[in-house]
Amino acid sequence: MDRHIIAQRAATDAVRAWDELRSAGEVTNVAYANGLLSVASDEQAGWLAIVNYRPRSDRESRLKMTYMAAYLIATRGTLSDAELDSTLQTFCDRPAS
Repeated sequence: MDRHIIAQRAATDAVRAWDELRSAGEVTNVAYANGLLSVASDEQAGWLAIVNYRPRSDRESRLKMTYMAAYLIATRGTLSDAELDSTLQTFCDRPAS
């Protein structure tokens, strides 16, 4: 989760920097689009690492669910079918404690 938060902050900073370069005319639209795509890919990789993470304890499970819920609420996002399946397996694959 910490890595994902760091990736989100880096994405925000990178978007801001790319926007400044573009508005100053220092970057072409193609370079701008490629730069944003790279930043978005890094952030998405961090999110998928969280989605696919298999918690080792009930505490980790609760932390994962809390983080995911907060992220989805903040971004007004939803889970894809694959993300939902992976998240549900977090609970279904664990032995009862």
